[in-house]
Amino acid sequence: MAELVGNVLVGQSGGPTAVTNASVAGIISEALNHECIEEIYGALNGVLGILQEDLIDLASESQQQIRALRHTPGAALGTCRYKLKKQQDFERVLEVFKAHNIRYFFYIGGNDSQDTADKISKLAQQQAYELRVIGVPKTIDNDLSVTDHCPGYASAVKYIASAIREIACDNEAMGQGDLVSVVEVMGRSAGWIAAGASLAKRRDHPHDPPHIILLPEVSFNQEKVMEDIRRVLKREKYCLVVVAEGLVDADGNYVAAEGNTDAFGHAQLGGAGDALADIIGQAIPGVKVRVAKPGLLQRCAAHAVSKTDADEAFLAGQAAVEAAIEGETDKMVTLVRGDQEHYTSETGLAPLADVANSVKKLPREWINEDGVSMNFQFLRYAQPLLQGEVTIPHDMGVPIFARLDRVRVDKQLPAYET
Repeated sequence: MAELVGNVLVGQSGGPTAVTNASVAGIISEALNHECIEEIYGALNGVLGILQEDLIDLASESQQQIRALRHTPGAALGTCRYKLKKQQDFERVLEVFKAHNIRYFFYIGGNDSQDTADKISKLAQQQAYELRVIGVPKTIDNDLSVTDHCPGYASAVKYIASAIREIACDNEAMGQGDLVSVVEVMGRSAGWIAAGASLAKRRDHPHDPPHIILLPEVSFNQEKVMEDIRRVLKREKYCLVVVAEGLVDADGNYVAAEGNTDAFGHAQLGGAGDALADIIGQAIPGVKVRVAKPGLLQRCAAHAVSKTDADEAFLAGQAAVEAAIEGETDKMVTLVRGDQEHYTSETGLAPLADVANSVKKLPREWINEDGVSMNFQFLRYAQPLLQGEVTIPHDMGVPIFARLDRVRVDKQLPAYET
């Protein structure tokens, strides 16, 4: 295949993770190795930055800051939840690509982002504009199909499992058989994060917290869950419940939703913990109920990043560039698990069309028959992903993160109204 000479554009989309920037670092570091790549640009705030031709020169950033991206949470390029819907939006994207000779496009994101990347690529093909598009997976929800797991998930779970152990120490001191702690975690359509809380349990200590895990994959049965809580309180000084924000009832309705939707049409969730606390308070008189909402901390807690996760995020970025240089397009980088006994992983590729707008649920066979705890199959899957700690430089006792100069690339096209 003939060598494709041109420029790279990198974008980030959707909710950030603690290791999203590591993928950006991987893309930049690998792109610098190839002479066919002339310039490396970043799109500020995902597709919004492309539409507005708001691009920065990543090659002008200091190597110190690029290296610091490997331990910096958030999205250094900025992100968005904007969905390209109008044909003129897609036409505008390609117009910007042509104006800046973008021949390699790497989009870091989840299900909807990969759908966007796929549609951009298809339009380029229709117009005979040579463009190679590779998606890089990113989501703490771990719900992307075709990949064994997603960069960002392990670090979120490592934070949640650590927090559960910390909350347990507090509850052990305060509880007298009358305390219920409810921890609400993210997870719109799949319970991967909530399930990950089970990693807080010590081996051979089945009664360790979390005592009850409520997952979107298991319909909420109020009578059963209240009985489960009563049973724990008879045995322990407290009961610690983890609930996913996407918990649904037997009819498939969210236990708590705000009624609004985001740009992608997803219901705005939040409040499952409070809703559950109200139910518990009414059903079990005399019990004290406390609600904890880690919220954004789940996806930006750099101090709890898994080294395995950070390394794989960087590797995914590198693999995206390598694949594009070799002529691949319309693909997303995947993580492929190796030996079960001694964890290893490598990268693969899957068609973007197979990823877009699909959701990978937590396997039902990984959930115990009680519906509120995880079995060894999940533990075997998740435990290796949390291994290792990332060393972060500190100044005056607080961490130092990357700060890009964001040198703008000169605009060449008229302004565009989004």
